[in-house]
Amino acid sequence: MGDLVRRIGVIGLSEGNGHPFSFSSIINGYSDEGFEGSGWEVIHDYVRRRDKSEFGIDGLKVTHAWTQEKAQTEKLCRACLIPHAVVKYEDMVGCVDAVIIARDDYENHLEMAMPFLEAGLFVFVDKPLSLDAKELGKFSPYLYSGKLMSCSGLYYAKELDEVRAGLQNYGRLKLIRGAVVSMWEKYGVHMLYAIFSFIRSRPLSVISLEALHFSAAIGMEDGCLVQIDALEDSPKTFSIDIWGEKSRSSHEIVDNFSMFRRMLWHFSQSIKNGKSAMNPETTLNIMRILIAGRVAKKEKRKVLLHEIEL
Repeated sequence: MGDLVRRIGVIGLSEGNGHPFSFSSIINGYSDEGFEGSGWEVIHDYVRRRDKSEFGIDGLKVTHAWTQEKAQTEKLCRACLIPHAVVKYEDMVGCVDAVIIARDDYENHLEMAMPFLEAGLFVFVDKPLSLDAKELGKFSPYLYSGKLMSCSGLYYAKELDEVRAGLQNYGRLKLIRGAVVSMWEKYGVHMLYAIFSFIRSRPLSVISLEALHFSAAIGMEDGCLVQIDALEDSPKTFSIDIWGEKSRSSHEIVDNFSMFRRMLWHFSQSIKNGKSAMNPETTLNIMRILIAGRVAKKEKRKVLLHEIEL
């Protein structure tokens, strides 16, 4: 595809998830006038705090958009300078080079992604990819071929840059704890991607802990314990604590813009190079952990990850 502009289609919205507006504005820039009345003032507020130099991603351009409501699609197009609204998302096939499914309603991901994957397009799917093992089995070949990318932006959080660069300074990792607002499936996944951006050990098992919220402990091959607390109703937090034999640190992740921009840049590299931007096993293992956590809570037992067959 050389240096040609890569045409991107964006598919939204799911309840409470403004990613179509975030991702599209980072790629295209945005209209202050268009954002007014969009219902996403919080996104408008954080994008207008950024310098103009931070917008635009390596030759990408969002050219087409679809949501399930015509009025919402029009708002998205006005706010994020998208020239074409489509009536059916399948109409994007033949008009774009790649698609971003910016919805976290994972129950619909397979149905929405497959028309584009089967057409040979590059596809990014918002987290979590799927919590159905059979669906993950269908997605798996596309993850390995580099046509499909799915993750949380927290995998690229700049607040964890020093951890990734200086992991050896911690010595042997003993305990990593993540606490996040809201639910295990849609927000616990943020903590998992953040933590698996710097640990290298393989997850083996999940148990559910007794708590007033969803709390899970993940056993790792190297003996480190990873604990995730999805606090449901609580003050907003995306917090990670790390304990090693030689050092410890705490991190509150707050810069959504930077993590999203990095994530979209890596997706652009997948399109440019035709190679996966991240290890497919990372995505598949995180989905296995989410599924195993559900089973562990329901059945009140330790669940081994190899039980989750794709």
